[in-house]
Amino acid sequence: MPGFERGLATAMGFFLPAFAAALLSGCVAGPDYQKPLLAMPASWSGQAAKPAKPAQLSQWWQRLRDPELNALVAEAVAGNLDVATAKAKIREARASYRQSIGTLLPSANGSASATRNRSTATSSGTATGTTYDQYEAGFDSSWELDLFGANRRSVEAASYGLDASEESLRSTLLTLVGDVASNYVQARGYQARITLARRSAASQRQTAQLTRTMALAGSATAADVAKAEGQASGTEAGVPSLEASYAEAVHRLSVLTGRSPAALNERLRHATPIPAPRLPIPTGIPADILLTRPDVRMAERQYAQSTAKIGQAEAARYPSVSLAGDISTTSLKLGDLGKNSTIGWSFGPTLSVPLFNGGQLQAAVDVAKAQRDQYFVAYKAAVLTALEDVENATVSLSQERIRNGKLASSAKSYGDAARLERTLYKAGETSLLDVLDAERSAYSADDSVLQSRVSIATDYIALNKTLGGGWNGAIDTGRPEIIDVRTGPRLASKTR
Repeated sequence: MPGFERGLATAMGFFLPAFAAALLSGCVAGPDYQKPLLAMPASWSGQAAKPAKPAQLSQWWQRLRDPELNALVAEAVAGNLDVATAKAKIREARASYRQSIGTLLPSANGSASATRNRSTATSSGTATGTTYDQYEAGFDSSWELDLFGANRRSVEAASYGLDASEESLRSTLLTLVGDVASNYVQARGYQARITLARRSAASQRQTAQLTRTMALAGSATAADVAKAEGQASGTEAGVPSLEASYAEAVHRLSVLTGRSPAALNERLRHATPIPAPRLPIPTGIPADILLTRPDVRMAERQYAQSTAKIGQAEAARYPSVSLAGDISTTSLKLGDLGKNSTIGWSFGPTLSVPLFNGGQLQAAVDVAKAQRDQYFVAYKAAVLTALEDVENATVSLSQERIRNGKLASSAKSYGDAARLERTLYKAGETSLLDVLDAERSAYSADDSVLQSRVSIATDYIALNKTLGGGWNGAIDTGRPEIIDVRTGPRLASKTR
């Protein structure tokens, strides 16, 4: 098709120089993003300033030394529904980014048509008709020059949005791992407390039986028997509440892994020790938070995105120029296209200038600036919240360790006292009231020790979460979480 090719070459001869000129001369409206510098303290409160040292956060839950917990964390990462949603949002952000890049490039479309036509002419009362075919092929292209960078700011905003969605996934994983670890520790804690309550109740039942025997011998009263049995029953009455709390923790774990609430009941039925963290924990300096906490990173990326959107709104206030061109060929025979055919082409710029819009475009700029201000405040608040969280977690963990030592000493003393009181009671050298009081105190002290061990593990988990510790393994965000089958859409993960 020599004629068609000459026309296309002529159009492109106009198009390409204009394309290059626009690339060289274009400017970008709006402010350029600069990451804000926030003053950070050099050390945690109560600690001497130390050289910068990153926190050891990789796979922190493994330092709880519990293989079952490690397995549950991996299963939760693979099966949790919040993680699936976060991965879908990343794919959405990537697609939006590709869309925005497309606005920087020319668009081209090809067209072709074939029609069968009939025309009728009447002369002296006689009608004659002619039937003929008509074929047409064409090519058209257009390109917005983006002189003031509206599309480039759109790409920039989409890029920051993609970063934010990736940090959102990291934040979801951080929360998920912490929740799995916390609920697992709570579940093991309830199991230990249930075992203690039953063991203590059994011991108190033995005291009640001894008191009943002594009452038959005349060395104790019916009131003594009632008191001993009442204390044993009171201890047993606490077991159902502990069982319910244990069940809730296991149900939460099951849902966190993407399963039905009762899925882990049999698997976790056998009690194991409360996970104990390996201490001490290096925390680094507060500035580490800005490099590790995904919620802070996400807030900063959202602030960057909102800054780029100011440029989009600014560019809309200025003139826009686009180039459009087309070439077409028409013939009565398919083989004549581009040869013995009619060939036409057109090319030229289009200028659009906003003259009057009732202040809408300026208002849109003001809206974008106000939104930028909100995201800056949110970013600064995220940093301050991160600092506060780490300070609180550090204090809680250190003070709970001190408290646990005192509770362990107290529990040993109360245990020794209870054993001694029972021995003296059998010998008739002390009263039942002293025995019951000693048993009650010993049980309460042992239960407090168990709760404190749970608190130490929970505070350890909280500290790692506040420092930004989470899953650092590979996450496949490219594979869709939902697949369509004949019966309808379903989750693709095999763990569900």
